[in-house]
Amino acid sequence: MLCALSCLQAEMPPLLTGWNQISVGPMKTSTFVGSVTLTTGVLERHGSTLATTYGAKVVPWFFWGETGKITITLSTADLANLAKGEKAEFTGEAFNHKKKIRQVTGRAEPVDATSGKFKVRIMADGVGLIFNGTYRLGGR
Repeated sequence: MLCALSCLQAEMPPLLTGWNQISVGPMKTSTFVGSVTLTTGVLERHGSTLATTYGAKVVPWFFWGETGKITITLSTADLANLAKGEKAEFTGEAFNHKKKIRQVTGRAEPVDATSGKFKVRIMADGVGLIFNGTYRLGGR
């Protein structure tokens, strides 16, 4: 029985057997009035949900900056696709420090077994902000 369990685990994609954190590098985008830099903490995995805090700085309009909490959903099938080297789409939402909801969509596209490209679209007050960055899996 132990042999059967170890064989089953060996067949499972590596991502599903222990990755519980995703680090995303700072991301920047431009708008018609300035630029926005988005930084996040480490996304912690709880089932199919990943959550962390975020900060958005707007230059030169610093008073439009915000902080809050962001969650994204990646299903087990999406995680398996990442482990196979395929891109995975995700959805989510963010709540800023004023409890205002921001809709989040995006995709992760692996470059190798533990890192890849990360694209996030956040709807903020009717404006779609698109951020491109990188991710790294961790917390095994």
